[in-house]
Amino acid sequence: MHGAAFRALGLPHTYDKIETSAGELGDRVGALRAGELAGLNVTVPHKTRVLELVDAVDPSADATGAANTLVRTAAGSVRAFNTDAPALRDELVALAKDAGRFRGRSALVLGTGGAARAAIFALGQLGVARVVVRGRRKDPADLASVLAASGSNAELAFEPFGAPPSDPSDYAAIVQATTAGMHGAETPGDVVADVVAWDRVPLDCVVYDVVYAPPRTPLLLRAAARGLANDGGLGMLVRQGALAFELWLGVKPPLDVMRAALG
Repeated sequence: MHGAAFRALGLPHTYDKIETSAGELGDRVGALRAGELAGLNVTVPHKTRVLELVDAVDPSADATGAANTLVRTAAGSVRAFNTDAPALRDELVALAKDAGRFRGRSALVLGTGGAARAAIFALGQLGVARVVVRGRRKDPADLASVLAASGSNAELAFEPFGAPPSDPSDYAAIVQATTAGMHGAETPGDVVADVVAWDRVPLDCVVYDVVYAPPRTPLLLRAAARGLANDGGLGMLVRQGALAFELWLGVKPPLDVMRAALG
């Protein structure tokens, strides 16, 4: 999708995959600092470790504890960003067609990993009053700090996965933020779909699954059966890439071209 955007804008850049071990990570950051690279994306398992190697950490990466984008500044320093949170925020607004729909209501996040932290940050920025996090690993104080870093004073409640819960009836959004149901994942998608009390979810709630392969997960099928607006993670993938593109080059890329390149 980056190559398609470069071509559409007549730019000479290329976007290449660079296999990197933990021991090589510092060299990659050094190459960016030296101007040998125009920008870097970082993926697992380096998203947290790389924060120790950069010169500055943007609040988006600091709050979520992970970086997926590294930018070389005009002064030659390296700054870490997380574009997942703003990408997800924009996807939720597009799905709801009304940014005000989230304010003062509850939201549900399934999972406690990096994508869940991005979701909590995004929901805090959208003005929800309460975030329910349902997952296997319990660290509510850490997750609450992510919510606070978004500028929100919303309440965070943690619940372990278990029997179908009695959800509040004011959900504005449900975000599935684990790899469950993704092609090749050990956990089937029904595991997360089964922990939502669908009969209590209001009909104006939006449902987003960060998984994009397959495009229709069990969670999204349940949401559709309930009549809820829903979408998978392809749009988030495109938006986070577009935000990184703009941070690197100072140019907005064509979102439609990037999405079309993914098929």
